[in-house]
Formats: sequence, structure tokens, C-alpha cells
Amino acid sequence: MATLLFWLSLILLFYIYLGYPLLVRILALYYGCPIRQADSFAPSVSILIAAYNEAQDIRSTLENKLAQDYPKDRLEILVVSDESDDGTDGIVKELAVDSEVPIKLVRQEPRQGKTAGLNALVPQAAGDILLFSDANSEWDVSAVKRLVRNFSDPDVGYVTGKMIYVNPDGSLVGDGCSAYMKFENWLRTQETAIGSVVGVDGGIDGMRRSLYQPLRADQLPDFVQPLKVVEQGFRVVYEDDALLREHALSEGQSEFKMRVRVSLRALWALKDMRHLMNPLRYGFFSLQLVSHKLLRYLAFIPLFLMTVSGLLLVGHGRFYGLAVLGLLLFYGLSWVGLRNEKNNVASPVFCAIPYYFMLLNIASFKACLAFARGEKKVTWTPRKG
Repeated sequence: MATLLFWLSLILLFYIYLGYPLLVRILALYYGCPIRQADSFAPSVSILIAAYNEAQDIRSTLENKLAQDYPKDRLEILVVSDESDDGTDGIVKELAVDSEVPIKLVRQEPRQGKTAGLNALVPQAAGDILLFSDANSEWDVSAVKRLVRNFSDPDVGYVTGKMIYVNPDGSLVGDGCSAYMKFENWLRTQETAIGSVVGVDGGIDGMRRSLYQPLRADQLPDFVQPLKVVEQGFRVVYEDDALLREHALSEGQSEFKMRVRVSLRALWALKDMRHLMNPLRYGFFSLQLVSHKLLRYLAFIPLFLMTVSGLLLVGHGRFYGLAVLGLLLFYGLSWVGLRNEKNNVASPVFCAIPYYFMLLNIASFKACLAFARGEKKVTWTPRKG
């Protein structure tokens, strides 16, 4: 029994982290479906921003959007303040006075969360294309142009950009999440080539306003809305040239809390959209959804089973002994990373990556426990944990 568990767990982990990416890479090389982009395409655009107590960042975020290299007469900005009480609203109103781009502020009371806020903004948006930004998102000056050019292809319904974690102090979690995002961005490139991506960023996304569907307040818009687009028969694609720069969290506990929150809402989204996992209706995309998301969130299970079964098999062959030694070394490096992070000491990448890998899996484990208890997250806080 231990032998079977070990090999099944090893094969599953190999598939999740190497097999699936290799599969989509091969399909992208031989069965790609390119996007018919047109740089001259310039539809009307509404940038939507949900904010809760973002006085520290909202000014620079709005100025960043106002500086976009896009026709000003085809652009507007809408901000929903989710009962902010730190002066966020006043800053938005101040900038709106002299702005050549219309800036609208909607105040949401009582506090209901980001999803409800977006539901309130969309009916007031005039643009044919909706772009979604976080309240602390800094876009490259050509981001809007790069995003919307994809909508010249009538098959494209949703576009996500490229997030780059900025880590000026060399902090551990920043290094780990930077490596993670590099892998995710590469995988999104391959998925785009074969049809649609499964995961999007949320801080630099766009969709056709005609495809927007109001969601329940407890649903994760960054996850469910793209799936709704696929459900309607349109593609969700990744734009590598639309850049978002965001500071990585330098404190592990904050990153962990954020990952638990996002993972929990993603699990509920998978439950709500589980019909997309039917390959008879949605073809290869159903395999993508299972492989890239569901199995990734549950990867802590085969990781745990492989560790336990490997320990039981140490005396049954050299391979098992080496496998357990490798696992213990990996866990040891992640522990060193954790210790250094607590002591505010920068770690090399060979500690940062194991640490962040374990952080993600433990966060998924905690989110699964919360999911099993029926917990849900509706409101959010600025990205500090």
C-alpha cells in the first residue's frame, strides 16, 4: 500500500508541476491558434478600480491611469470606495476636478466587498471595454493600448496582462513570488496559444462590457468572471506586453494571509463553476481547469502522502532513501528561508523558492480546511495581509 501511495503521489506531483506545463507547451507548438491583433483598434474604455482605505496609493494609481498612451476622449475612470474612512474619497474627488479624463466616484455603503463594488460600477460605465485595476496597481504607459488591441479579434472576450513583482530590497518572499509569477506567465503564454488561459491576475485585466455578468458578493471576480467568458464561448487570453508592476510583500505572514484568502475564494469559484470541468461540453479547457487550478490547490495532499509513504519505504530500496533525503533537504531549505525571513535576513534563491512553494501549499491546506467548514470571504483589505 505504501509503495502504491508513493508512486501515485509522485506521478501526480510530476504531472501538476511538470507534466501539464509540458503538455500545453507541445500543443502550443503544433496546434496554436494565434490572436488577430490590431494596434490601431481603439474602442471606448472604462477603467474600474475598487478601493478600501487606499489613501496611500490611490493618487499615484489614478495619475498612472491618466498618463496612459491612449486617446483621452475614449477613456474614463470609475472608482468605487467601499466605505473608506481614510481620505480615499477626497483624493479621488480632488483629482477629478481638473482631469481631462472623466473620473467618477461611487461610494458603497455599507461595506460589501470588491465584487459588489464592481457590480455597482459596470452599469455606470460607458466604455465598450472594461479594464480592471487594483487600487495600488501601476501599469506601463502602453498597457491600455496593449490590452485592448486583442479585442480586435472577435473571438477574444477577456484579456489579462503581465504582473511583475518589484522587490527593491531583495526580500525573501519577493524573490519566491517573482519566480512563481515567471512560471505562471510562461504557462499563460502556452495556454493562450492553444485557446484560453485558466488563471488571470486581476490587477490588469479587461473584458467586453457586453459579456460582464453580475456576480454574488462572495464570488471572486478575478476567477469567476473569466470562466463566465469561457462559458459564453469566448477566449480568455494573456497579453505579455501589458505590464503591471507591483511590490511583492516582504513579510511572509502577510503573503500567507493573502494566499489563504485568495485560495479560499478560488475553491468556492471552482465549486460554482464545476460544470466547466466536463470535457464533453468544454473539451480541453476542462482538463486545463482541473490541472492548472484544482490539482494545484490540492497538491499538498500528494506531497504529504509521498512524504509519509517514503518514510515508511526507506528500508525497501536505495531510491526511496534518496527520495526521502531529497524531500528532507527541500523542507530544510524552506525552513531556513522561514527562519531568515523572521530574522529579516535575505536568503538565496535556493531557499526562497522552497520557502514560497511550501507557503503556497500550506496556505492551500488552510484554505481547504476553511472551505470544508463553509467559510467565505467577501470584504478585503489593502494588500498587506
